[in-house]
Amino acid sequence: MPARPRLVVMVKDPRPGRVKTRLATDIGAIPATWWMRHQLRDLLRRLRDPRWDLVLAVAPDGAVASPVFPHDLARVAQGPGDLGDRMGRVLRNRPSNVHRAAPGPRGGGSGAARRSRRVEQTSWAVPCCIIGADIPGITRTHIARAFKALRGSDAVFGPAPDGGYWLIGMRGVRPPPPGQFQGVRWSTEHALSDTLSTLPDHRITLVDTLRDVDTAADLP
Repeated sequence: MPARPRLVVMVKDPRPGRVKTRLATDIGAIPATWWMRHQLRDLLRRLRDPRWDLVLAVAPDGAVASPVFPHDLARVAQGPGDLGDRMGRVLRNRPSNVHRAAPGPRGGGSGAARRSRRVEQTSWAVPCCIIGADIPGITRTHIARAFKALRGSDAVFGPAPDGGYWLIGMRGVRPPPPGQFQGVRWSTEHALSDTLSTLPDHRITLVDTLRDVDTAADLP
């Protein structure tokens, strides 16, 4: 039986000063952190689906076993580098070294009682989509549409109104090119066009346009 497609959510440990720093400038670090925690909880609940495996790519690496995240979801450390380095690592491995936080004793238990288990997974040869955790409008329908597009494309992107993108997916029929994400101007209106230019011989499909949350003006 072929492996199920994999949906990887890029997440940061939701603590003040680590997440949504631009939003924190507008509304304060604590409210921004609480918004991110609630957004992540709701997002993961909405996107659970038997059609794909849901995996968290966690930063910093030391937070991979954090009890903040649902204990039943597989996790992988993002590793070092900029966003392109970290997404490239996920796409190359898809992921190969995955941790699951074992639940604590029956009836609860402290976070210290949760242990990390390593589960060996397949490598790049499986369809994989990566999304951020700060897009309130994502639904299972959007994800299913992206995976469907990959049946006839090498790569799929979900554009954002600001010139970036909220989703990237690779079909998994060949390894990602080594120069993927090289020279991409992250956090600018050029992020999507720069990334597309690193995939000159790939069949690419664009799916739904969705907005992420960077500042208070982006809040739903």
